[in-house]
Amino acid sequence: MIEDSVIPLLKEKFELPVIIHRTMLTAGIGESALAEMIRDFENELPSEIKLAYLPTYGMVRLRLSTTGFDKQASEQKMDRYFKELKSLTAAYLVTDVDDPLPVVIGKILKSKNKTISTAESCTGGYIAYLITSVPGSSAYYEGSIISYSYKVKGTVLGVHENTLNTFGAVSEQTVIEMLNGLLSCLNTEYGLAVSGIMGPDGGTEDKPVGTVWMAAGNKTEYKTQKINLRFNRKRNIEITGMIALNFIRKFIVEH
Repeated sequence: MIEDSVIPLLKEKFELPVIIHRTMLTAGIGESALAEMIRDFENELPSEIKLAYLPTYGMVRLRLSTTGFDKQASEQKMDRYFKELKSLTAAYLVTDVDDPLPVVIGKILKSKNKTISTAESCTGGYIAYLITSVPGSSAYYEGSIISYSYKVKGTVLGVHENTLNTFGAVSEQTVIEMLNGLLSCLNTEYGLAVSGIMGPDGGTEDKPVGTVWMAAGNKTEYKTQKINLRFNRKRNIEITGMIALNFIRKFIVEH
């Protein structure tokens, strides 16, 4: 009734302004640092254009909004300011449309006609959940190996016993071997491996709770990254998942 009768009637009786949004997703910079970086831009925005900061785990969405009765003129003005904002945030820009990160990764993989797989320890399948939350992800996602124990890391992914005994499960050496075993086992073009300590127990002096190592790569190249988190177990897992996805996104874009 609202869509078929009420809204058309309101449009007939009142001249309603158009509402226009432009949204981008950034990663790798916190909300306060991002606000400082674009402070002059925000201060110089005309009164009819508003900038909103929409932070989430490890990321910040920036949304420009405006209203007006001349749709074309409003869109042209919005596009001009949105282009400037993209230029200012280029080093941290993930996408200039209102898509969540798993969707962004899926679009990139489909455009390249490539596949990806994951090897998860501390996240226990959470990264796989994020990827497969996107409809149609079977076109580019082969699966995940949840290598939670030393046994599975060794027998399934081929992580050497000496590596685990010498460096531990949470180490650069281990995630590199997890990645290599994953790519060999599932035969995908790209892979992502993650191992860490989510808490509340399990931390040591040199590897406190929140220590995470990740490796992203293909069969010829890889990159590693270490992060240190300070939250509870659930939030550590969720933040790790998003940071890891952005890490593999950047590798895919570069390769």
